[in-house]
Amino acid sequence: MYIGQVAKDILKWPRPLSPPVVKLEKRVIDEYGMPSTHAMAATVISFTLLISTMDRYQYPFALGLLMAVVFSTLVCLSRLYTGMHTVLDVLGGILVTAVLIVLTYPAWTLIDRLDSASPLFPVCVIVVPFFLCYNYPASDCYSPTRADTTTILAAGAGVTLGFWVNHFFQLASAPTESLPGVQNIPPLTTDMLVLGLTKFTVGIVLILLVRQLVQNLSLQVLYSWFKVVPRNKEARRRLEIEVPYKFVTYTSVGLCATTFVPMLHRFLGLL
Repeated sequence: MYIGQVAKDILKWPRPLSPPVVKLEKRVIDEYGMPSTHAMAATVISFTLLISTMDRYQYPFALGLLMAVVFSTLVCLSRLYTGMHTVLDVLGGILVTAVLIVLTYPAWTLIDRLDSASPLFPVCVIVVPFFLCYNYPASDCYSPTRADTTTILAAGAGVTLGFWVNHFFQLASAPTESLPGVQNIPPLTTDMLVLGLTKFTVGIVLILLVRQLVQNLSLQVLYSWFKVVPRNKEARRRLEIEVPYKFVTYTSVGLCATTFVPMLHRFLGLL
Protein backbone atom coordinates (compact mmCIF):
# COMPACT_ATOMS: atom_id res chain seq x y z
CA MET A 1 0.00 0.00 0.00
CA TYR A 2 2.86 2.38 0.75
CA ILE A 3 4.44 1.65 -2.63
CA GLY A 4 1.13 2.19 -4.40
CA GLN A 5 0.28 5.42 -2.58
CA VAL A 6 3.75 6.91 -3.07
CA ALA A 7 3.72 5.91 -6.74
CA LYS A 8 0.56 7.98 -7.20
CA ASP A 9 2.22 11.13 -5.90
CA ILE A 10 5.40 10.53 -7.88
CA LEU A 11 3.79 9.66 -11.22
CA LYS A 12 0.98 12.24 -10.79
CA TRP A 13 -1.24 10.65 -13.43
CA PRO A 14 -4.67 12.30 -13.21
CA ARG A 15 -7.86 10.40 -12.61
CA PRO A 16 -10.31 10.01 -15.54
CA LEU A 17 -11.70 13.30 -16.86
CA SER A 18 -15.25 14.24 -15.92
CA PRO A 19 -17.01 14.56 -18.34
CA PRO A 20 -17.18 12.09 -20.01
CA VAL A 21 -16.74 9.97 -16.85
CA VAL A 22 -19.31 10.37 -14.07
CA LYS A 23 -17.47 10.29 -10.73
CA LEU A 24 -19.56 8.65 -8.03
CA GLU A 25 -16.99 8.97 -5.25
CA LYS A 26 -15.93 12.38 -3.94
CA ARG A 27 -13.61 11.77 -0.99
CA VAL A 28 -10.47 10.80 -2.95
CA ILE A 29 -11.21 12.89 -6.02
CA ASP A 30 -8.07 15.01 -5.39
CA GLU A 31 -5.75 12.00 -5.42
CA TYR A 32 -3.87 10.85 -8.49
CA GLY A 33 -4.89 7.65 -10.21
CA MET A 34 -1.94 5.45 -11.12
CA PRO A 35 -1.79 2.75 -9.77
CA SER A 36 -5.17 1.79 -8.32
CA THR A 37 -4.48 0.93 -4.67
CA HIS A 38 -7.95 -0.63 -4.39
CA ALA A 39 -6.94 -3.04 -7.15
CA MET A 40 -3.65 -3.66 -5.35
CA ALA A 41 -5.32 -4.33 -2.00
CA ALA A 42 -7.99 -6.62 -3.45
CA THR A 43 -5.43 -8.62 -5.40
CA VAL A 44 -2.90 -8.95 -2.61
CA ILE A 45 -5.49 -9.87 0.05
CA SER A 46 -7.25 -12.51 -2.01
CA PHE A 47 -4.19 -14.15 -3.55
CA THR A 48 -1.94 -14.11 -0.47
CA LEU A 49 -4.82 -15.66 1.47
CA LEU A 50 -5.12 -18.35 -1.21
CA ILE A 51 -1.39 -19.04 -1.36
CA SER A 52 -0.89 -19.11 2.41
CA THR A 53 -3.85 -21.43 3.14
CA MET A 54 -3.74 -23.94 0.29
CA ASP A 55 -1.16 -26.10 2.12
CA ARG A 56 -2.83 -25.72 5.53
CA TYR A 57 -6.49 -26.40 4.86
CA GLN A 58 -8.26 -28.96 2.71
CA TYR A 59 -10.41 -27.28 0.06
CA PRO A 60 -10.59 -27.47 -3.74
CA PHE A 61 -7.82 -25.26 -5.09
CA ALA A 62 -9.92 -24.41 -8.16
CA LEU A 63 -12.67 -23.07 -5.88
CA GLY A 64 -10.21 -20.97 -3.89
CA LEU A 65 -8.68 -19.61 -7.09
CA LEU A 66 -12.12 -18.80 -8.47
CA MET A 67 -13.06 -16.90 -5.30
CA ALA A 68 -9.80 -14.92 -5.37
CA VAL A 69 -10.30 -14.00 -9.02
CA VAL A 70 -13.96 -13.05 -8.52
CA PHE A 71 -13.27 -10.92 -5.44
CA SER A 72 -10.36 -9.01 -6.98
CA THR A 73 -12.21 -8.61 -10.30
CA LEU A 74 -15.31 -7.16 -8.61
CA VAL A 75 -13.22 -4.61 -6.72
CA CYS A 76 -11.34 -3.64 -9.89
CA LEU A 77 -14.57 -3.26 -11.87
CA SER A 78 -16.06 -1.14 -9.09
CA ARG A 79 -13.20 1.37 -9.49
CA LEU A 80 -14.04 1.68 -13.18
CA TYR A 81 -17.77 1.95 -12.47
CA THR A 82 -17.32 4.75 -9.91
CA GLY A 83 -15.17 6.70 -12.36
CA MET A 84 -12.12 6.69 -10.09
CA HIS A 85 -9.69 4.84 -12.36
CA THR A 86 -8.92 3.99 -15.94
CA VAL A 87 -8.35 0.41 -17.09
CA LEU A 88 -4.62 1.19 -17.20
CA ASP A 89 -4.65 2.31 -13.52
CA VAL A 90 -6.28 -0.97 -12.51
CA LEU A 91 -3.95 -3.13 -14.61
CA GLY A 92 -0.97 -1.20 -13.22
CA GLY A 93 -2.09 -1.94 -9.66
CA ILE A 94 -2.54 -5.65 -10.41
CA LEU A 95 0.88 -5.85 -12.06
CA VAL A 96 2.67 -4.13 -9.18
CA THR A 97 0.98 -6.49 -6.71
CA ALA A 98 1.89 -9.57 -8.76
CA VAL A 99 5.54 -8.49 -8.82
CA LEU A 100 5.54 -7.85 -5.05
CA ILE A 101 4.00 -11.26 -4.30
CA VAL A 102 6.58 -13.05 -6.47
CA LEU A 103 9.48 -11.11 -4.90
CA THR A 104 8.37 -11.52 -1.28
CA TYR A 105 6.96 -15.07 -1.34
CA PRO A 106 10.32 -16.79 -0.58
CA ALA A 107 10.61 -14.67 2.59
CA TRP A 108 7.07 -15.17 3.95
CA THR A 109 8.12 -17.82 6.49
CA LEU A 110 11.06 -15.70 7.64
CA ILE A 111 8.82 -12.64 8.02
CA ASP A 112 6.37 -14.72 10.08
CA ARG A 113 9.15 -15.62 12.51
CA LEU A 114 10.66 -12.15 12.84
CA ASP A 115 8.24 -11.19 15.59
CA SER A 116 10.07 -13.53 17.98
CA ALA A 117 13.59 -12.84 16.74
CA SER A 118 14.68 -9.96 18.96
CA PRO A 119 13.54 -7.63 21.76
CA LEU A 120 14.49 -4.76 19.44
CA PHE A 121 11.97 -5.86 16.82
CA PRO A 122 9.15 -3.60 18.15
CA VAL A 123 11.40 -0.56 17.81
CA CYS A 124 11.93 -1.26 14.11
CA VAL A 125 8.23 -1.97 13.63
CA ILE A 126 7.34 1.49 14.96
CA VAL A 127 10.28 3.63 13.82
CA VAL A 128 10.51 2.51 10.18
CA PRO A 129 6.81 3.00 9.24
CA PHE A 130 6.68 6.34 11.11
CA PHE A 131 9.81 7.52 9.27
CA LEU A 132 8.29 6.51 5.92
CA CYS A 133 5.03 8.33 6.68
CA TYR A 134 6.70 11.49 7.98
CA ASN A 135 8.88 11.65 4.87
CA TYR A 136 6.00 11.00 2.48
CA PRO A 137 6.47 12.87 -0.84
CA ALA A 138 5.09 16.41 -0.62
CA SER A 139 2.13 17.23 -2.85
CA ASP A 140 1.23 20.50 -4.60
CA CYS A 141 -2.15 20.53 -2.87
CA TYR A 142 -3.65 18.62 0.02
CA SER A 143 -5.08 15.16 -0.64
CA PRO A 144 -5.97 12.35 1.78
CA THR A 145 -3.22 10.12 0.35
CA ARG A 146 -0.69 10.78 3.13
CA ALA A 147 -3.32 10.36 5.85
CA ASP A 148 -4.59 7.10 4.35
CA THR A 149 -1.04 5.79 3.99
CA THR A 150 -0.27 6.63 7.61
CA THR A 151 -3.46 4.88 8.73
CA ILE A 152 -2.58 1.72 6.80
CA LEU A 153 1.06 1.54 7.91
CA ALA A 154 0.19 2.36 11.51
CA ALA A 155 -2.47 -0.35 11.69
CA GLY A 156 0.01 -2.83 10.23
CA ALA A 157 2.65 -1.74 12.75
CA GLY A 158 0.17 -2.13 15.60
CA VAL A 159 -0.89 -5.61 14.48
CA THR A 160 2.74 -6.72 14.13
CA LEU A 161 3.59 -5.21 17.53
CA GLY A 162 0.61 -7.05 19.01
CA PHE A 163 1.84 -10.39 17.69
CA TRP A 164 5.27 -9.68 19.22
CA VAL A 165 3.71 -8.75 22.58
CA ASN A 166 1.64 -11.95 22.57
CA HIS A 167 4.72 -14.05 21.88
CA PHE A 168 7.16 -12.20 24.16
CA PHE A 169 4.83 -12.14 27.17
CA GLN A 170 3.27 -15.52 26.31
CA LEU A 171 -0.25 -14.07 26.19
CA ALA A 172 -1.44 -16.34 23.38
CA SER A 173 -2.98 -19.63 24.43
CA ALA A 174 -0.91 -22.63 23.42
CA PRO A 175 -2.88 -25.35 21.58
CA THR A 176 -3.83 -28.22 23.87
CA GLU A 177 -2.78 -30.74 21.22
CA SER A 178 -0.57 -30.67 18.16
CA LEU A 179 -2.52 -29.76 15.05
CA PRO A 180 -2.21 -31.78 11.83
CA GLY A 181 -0.24 -30.32 8.95
CA VAL A 182 -3.36 -29.98 6.80
CA GLN A 183 -6.66 -29.24 8.52
CA ASN A 184 -10.25 -29.50 7.41
CA ILE A 185 -12.29 -26.30 7.37
CA PRO A 186 -14.95 -26.84 10.08
CA PRO A 187 -18.59 -26.63 8.97
CA LEU A 188 -20.44 -23.41 9.77
CA THR A 189 -22.97 -24.19 12.50
CA THR A 190 -25.47 -21.90 14.23
CA ASP A 191 -23.46 -21.96 17.47
CA MET A 192 -20.27 -21.09 15.63
CA LEU A 193 -22.01 -18.23 13.80
CA VAL A 194 -23.44 -16.79 17.02
CA LEU A 195 -20.08 -17.09 18.76
CA GLY A 196 -18.31 -15.43 15.85
CA LEU A 197 -20.77 -12.53 15.74
CA THR A 198 -20.50 -12.07 19.50
CA LYS A 199 -16.70 -11.99 19.40
CA PHE A 200 -16.81 -9.60 16.44
CA THR A 201 -19.22 -7.23 18.23
CA VAL A 202 -17.20 -7.22 21.45
CA GLY A 203 -13.97 -6.65 19.53
CA ILE A 204 -15.36 -3.83 17.38
CA VAL A 205 -16.80 -2.00 20.40
CA LEU A 206 -13.46 -2.13 22.23
CA ILE A 207 -11.52 -1.07 19.12
CA LEU A 208 -13.84 1.90 18.49
CA LEU A 209 -13.52 3.01 22.11
CA VAL A 210 -9.72 2.78 21.98
CA ARG A 211 -9.64 4.59 18.65
CA GLN A 212 -11.77 7.48 19.89
CA LEU A 213 -9.89 7.79 23.18
CA VAL A 214 -6.39 7.71 21.66
CA GLN A 215 -7.36 10.03 18.79
CA ASN A 216 -8.81 12.66 21.12
CA LEU A 217 -5.88 12.42 23.52
CA SER A 218 -3.20 12.57 20.81
CA LEU A 219 -4.87 15.54 19.11
CA GLN A 220 -5.14 17.46 22.37
CA VAL A 221 -1.45 16.86 23.12
CA LEU A 222 -0.38 17.92 19.61
CA TYR A 223 -2.64 20.99 19.58
CA SER A 224 -1.18 22.06 22.91
CA TRP A 225 2.41 21.31 21.84
CA PHE A 226 2.19 23.28 18.59
CA LYS A 227 -0.12 25.93 20.07
CA VAL A 228 -2.90 25.69 17.51
CA VAL A 229 -6.65 26.14 17.93
CA PRO A 230 -8.44 22.83 18.60
CA ARG A 231 -10.87 21.57 15.93
CA ASN A 232 -9.04 23.60 13.28
CA LYS A 233 -9.39 21.56 10.08
CA GLU A 234 -6.36 23.12 8.39
CA ALA A 235 -4.16 22.66 11.45
CA ARG A 236 -5.20 19.03 11.62
CA ARG A 237 -3.83 18.54 8.09
CA ARG A 238 -0.36 19.86 8.96
CA LEU A 239 2.40 17.27 8.62
CA GLU A 240 3.57 17.56 12.23
CA ILE A 241 0.02 16.96 13.49
CA GLU A 242 -1.60 14.68 10.92
CA VAL A 243 1.08 11.99 10.77
CA PRO A 244 1.71 11.62 14.55
CA TYR A 245 -1.97 11.57 15.56
CA LYS A 246 -2.92 9.14 12.78
CA PHE A 247 0.06 6.93 13.52
CA VAL A 248 -0.49 6.78 17.27
CA THR A 249 -4.24 6.24 16.87
CA TYR A 250 -4.09 3.39 14.39
CA THR A 251 -1.06 1.72 15.94
CA SER A 252 -3.18 1.55 19.08
CA VAL A 253 -6.05 0.10 17.03
CA GLY A 254 -3.84 -2.65 15.59
CA LEU A 255 -2.31 -3.44 18.99
CA CYS A 256 -5.77 -3.55 20.57
CA ALA A 257 -7.13 -5.88 17.88
CA THR A 258 -4.37 -8.45 18.30
CA THR A 259 -3.67 -8.23 22.03
CA PHE A 260 -6.44 -6.68 24.14
CA VAL A 261 -9.42 -8.00 22.17
CA PRO A 262 -8.31 -11.66 22.55
CA MET A 263 -7.64 -10.99 26.26
CA LEU A 264 -11.19 -9.64 26.63
CA HIS A 265 -12.56 -12.64 24.72
CA ARG A 266 -10.72 -14.96 27.08
CA PHE A 267 -11.97 -13.05 30.12
CA LEU A 268 -15.57 -13.31 28.88
CA GLY A 269 -15.19 -17.02 28.11
CA LEU A 270 -15.53 -16.55 24.35
CA LEU A 271 -12.32 -18.42 23.51
